Amino acid sequence: MPEKSALVTGASSGIGAAIARRLARDGYRVMAAGRDAGRTQAIAAESDRIQAWVGELATSADCTRLVADCAKAFDGLDVLVNNAGIYAPGTAEETSDRIWQETMAVNLSVPFYLCRAALPLLRARKGAIVNIASNWGLGAGKKAVAYCASKGGLVLLSKALTVDHAAEGIRINAICPGDVDTPMLFRDSMARGLDREAVLRESAASTRSGRVTTPEEVAGLVAYLASPEAAQVNGETIVMDGGSMAGAGS
Repeated sequence: MPEKSALVTGASSGIGAAIARRLARDGYRVMAAGRDAGRTQAIAAESDRIQAWVGELATSADCTRLVADCAKAFDGLDVLVNNAGIYAPGTAEETSDRIWQETMAVNLSVPFYLCRAALPLLRARKGAIVNIASNWGLGAGKKAVAYCASKGGLVLLSKALTVDHAAEGIRINAICPGDVDTPMLFRDSMARGLDREAVLRESAASTRSGRVTTPEEVAGLVAYLASPEAAQVNGETIVMDGGSMAGAGS
């Protein structure tokens, strides 16, 4: 029986890097895909079970090539993790055509292209897809119109794929984290003059647990959803935000 294999996008840092490390530790051979050559290769250098794939994912051809490279390297595919994502703050009037199109491309179109390309491989292995969405794909946040729309689309893409492919043995689930201790959390806040600790305090105040989520916690949930223990978990949207949405509206 071939070794288990996984493809993780956005794997050069943050949640994606944590997922690549966790799946490698769990015995998967991992294709870690990222745009930044130095960071992606550094992640791959941490384990002989991780292989770097450096390149842009912007078109369906790019995604088809990545899946083909993964199939060639690992003789198949068991798990696809669509983690790569971008966030550009802005209301509708502040969001340019370029920002809208780029956000939709990275956060929604690329996951769709990768899922479509990977389905034959996943069907053969009774594999799994885990899409990293956001709690803002379920309940919108301020000045994040493109991000919220794209992540909401990713949530429903996951459900639609389940309706079509669950009977084929493929499981598709979405994780919706709240604030996570990653570079994305700090980029815009630091532009407002807040240091790291101030950002963490501000973010923690919006949760019921009193802290932000760690990348490793998201990676642990991905590992579960990819495992046989989650065989009956399909088409689910799992919120991981310290209880922030539990009292929405109250």
